[in-house]
Amino acid sequence: MTINSKRPKLNLLPFNTYRGVLKEYSVIFYYLPIFGKMYRKRVELCLAECVGGQKILEIGFGSGLTFLNLNTMYKEIYGLDLTCDIEEVKKVFAKHSVYPILQNGDIKNMPYPDGHFDTVLTISTLEHLKPDELEKAFAEMRRVLKPGGQVVYGCPVERPFMVLMFRVLGHDIRKLHFSTERDIEIAASHHLKKSKLYAMKGSPSIFGNVYEIGHFVKEQNR
Repeated sequence: MTINSKRPKLNLLPFNTYRGVLKEYSVIFYYLPIFGKMYRKRVELCLAECVGGQKILEIGFGSGLTFLNLNTMYKEIYGLDLTCDIEEVKKVFAKHSVYPILQNGDIKNMPYPDGHFDTVLTISTLEHLKPDELEKAFAEMRRVLKPGGQVVYGCPVERPFMVLMFRVLGHDIRKLHFSTERDIEIAASHHLKKSKLYAMKGSPSIFGNVYEIGHFVKEQNR
């Protein structure tokens, strides 16, 4: 599958202005000379797949790195995150006239009515779930989508380079990731129709595929 060459540029605030998440999830990674480019690109590829409709839900939004972009793409931005400080995140974006509707909650039991969203976006979240939890998560994502709505997700491809990169950043991947990109694709396919699935290569490309972007759709007649 060909990667969208017209991906948007990720609009970021200065890294020290973000609030609401634990230190280990610092947005500084997005500003590093080498790793930062790859971190930004994976989000940009996901954003490029978010098309159509008025309401988007981002699951696992963290500091809200996508919110400036999403504010130009959708009329209403919703966010669900398990642990972040909702009020702190809201304060950051209110200063930029961006007012997302945020809640703390679990992807496996979301506090939204059926058929509410045009798009569900989740970036680097699903790999933290176990395979049986993925089934519950995709069932919930399908439930809250409108017929014809889309799920866009991004997840790391576990390769030696990815493991090394996590070590450089001070993380043990085994303590963070419980599902592979294949586990995620299989679970998504049980609940939604696959529209697009492709990988992002590392930089330099000799490192192979390091990230995968999935675009799945809720069929009109299901």
